[in-house]
Amino acid sequence: MVKHIVMWKLKEKNDALEIKTRLEALAGRIPGLLNIEVGIDFLHSEQSADLVLVAELADRASLDLYQQHPEHQAVIPLVRAAALSRSVADYDC
Repeated sequence: MVKHIVMWKLKEKNDALEIKTRLEALAGRIPGLLNIEVGIDFLHSEQSADLVLVAELADRASLDLYQQHPEHQAVIPLVRAAALSRSVADYDC
């Protein structure tokens, strides 16, 4: 199994809910995507990310498929337009 974690700082915190909704809608639609969770930060500290995605995928090939899948690609422009910064970690578990 692979975990894919992404954290974003957003230009406007109000964009978080729409992004969360769009990303969570990917559940059950991409082969190998076992689970997807998207959280909105409530602390709002200077160090906090505004939004975090934790996805569990079957394997590294499933991560590649997820990243290239048309439904995932369709969400990317929304996220890129809203994001100030992005951090990613991918690891085997």
